[in-house]
Amino acid sequence: MLPSTVERVPQHTPDSINKQIRRQTEENVSRFAGNPIATEQRLAELDREWDIERTLEANAASISLIGLALGATVDRRFFVIPGLVAGFLLQHALQGWCPPVTFFRRRGIRTASEIDEERYALKALRGDFHNVQTSQGDNSRSRTGQALHAVQS
Repeated sequence: MLPSTVERVPQHTPDSINKQIRRQTEENVSRFAGNPIATEQRLAELDREWDIERTLEANAASISLIGLALGATVDRRFFVIPGLVAGFLLQHALQGWCPPVTFFRRRGIRTASEIDEERYALKALRGDFHNVQTSQGDNSRSRTGQALHAVQS
């Protein structure tokens, strides 16, 4: 059975690393929450933060290109490198794990969901979501629009 997209990386990451990442996220939220200027700066940083998927893609592309260049100019046996990288990417797509994931997670590279968790916690503490109506009497489309607008701020 294939794991869900959101949970596949944390499921294949040791608990100690997941706890370390979670602890760092909580520290970030508590550090920036009381200061509006720092919160804005942190939200901008979060928009630029690379998640594990982007990191793996850039890493795989770089190593593949190096393997192709070495295969074309040095020795054909280097063509095995892009094949290995492709296998790792497929493994990651299906299972949420491949050897580089552990390396990057140990260095604190988070999933998009983990980054979003910090982003929305800061936005909630900033008061971004106070205008969302939750009563049942409201038009469903209107509430949907309000909710989407609140999380896009």
